[in-house]
Amino acid sequence: MKAVLLSGTFALVVSLFVTRWAISQFASWGLGQLIREDGPKTHHVKRGTPTMGGVAIVASVLIGYASARLLLWEPPSRSALLVLLLLVGMAGVGFLDDFIKVRRQRSLGLRSRAKLVGQTLVSLTFGLLALQGEASASVSHRLSLVRDFGPVLPWVIVLALICFMVSGASNATNLVDGLDGLLAGSATMVFAAYTIIGIWQNNQLCGSVGASTGSCYQVASPLDLATVAAALTGACFGFLWWNASPAKIIMGDTGSLALGAAMAGLALLTRTELLLVVLGGLYVAVTGSVMLQVSWFKLTRRTTGVGKRIFRMTPLQHHFELLGWEQVTVVIRFWIITGACVAGALGVFYGEWVAGPG
Repeated sequence: MKAVLLSGTFALVVSLFVTRWAISQFASWGLGQLIREDGPKTHHVKRGTPTMGGVAIVASVLIGYASARLLLWEPPSRSALLVLLLLVGMAGVGFLDDFIKVRRQRSLGLRSRAKLVGQTLVSLTFGLLALQGEASASVSHRLSLVRDFGPVLPWVIVLALICFMVSGASNATNLVDGLDGLLAGSATMVFAAYTIIGIWQNNQLCGSVGASTGSCYQVASPLDLATVAAALTGACFGFLWWNASPAKIIMGDTGSLALGAAMAGLALLTRTELLLVVLGGLYVAVTGSVMLQVSWFKLTRRTTGVGKRIFRMTPLQHHFELLGWEQVTVVIRFWIITGACVAGALGVFYGEWVAGPG
């Protein structure tokens, strides 16, 4: 527990100060945000706001986690290093995307195919490493909600599912990012939930003293995963201080891709993959709005010759902006939705343990 508290506290403090430094430094380097011309007109005032703030988040997570481990003189676990690998690897893809936007002064960075290749390489690397070792010390070969269920799947299918989940989660958080504080605030809640899940799994770990045999968890290093989740919680919370409306800095794809990948990594390694769908209900809804919009537009254009839209604009948060909602109103209401999703997911997690497996 000391590691969890230290990691979260250090990450929070570092994030507050590093993000403040990044605001002035990135501005002096000319790393200003570019805005889509077809986006809401209210966003045009953000043009020039320092971007690539995800660098501060990732740095804070690494410093917070490493500081906790050094102070307690404990080595990092393999599970924690895998999540950090995902975080840094996907941040690298996002950083390249942000850098191209700034360098070439356009609102689009990496081409979609190039970004997909980068995400796939990071996901594959994580997946191959996570499937190594003993079954109890790696990603499960079965599906999981709160614990494993169903048949054992071939490693090729598991690897494909890992890649789909990591890429899908990172793209989902990327779509949610766009309003001041929206992703930073919602991600704080999701990572806080994974901190609680990791601590609970550690207290009920199979083989530990006092753990119920029928309800115990077969997860590798859940307390260290909680330590990483606490660092992510603190880093996002500290960043939110400067990212709240009106944002002094924007996390960019560097942060949004990295945070989604970290969520997927925590879900896979705590064996709660399907629970992430509930925890990240907001991200599912926003991603679904884009898929529905594109599919309906293509279908109506093919059948009637004129493409029609379900929403005024996607992702979903921009639809409500165009309906006349203030940006702050959209953000707070979406935070409330995230809070409800997190509460519901934790209820499912705890309720399953109370009821017992089967």
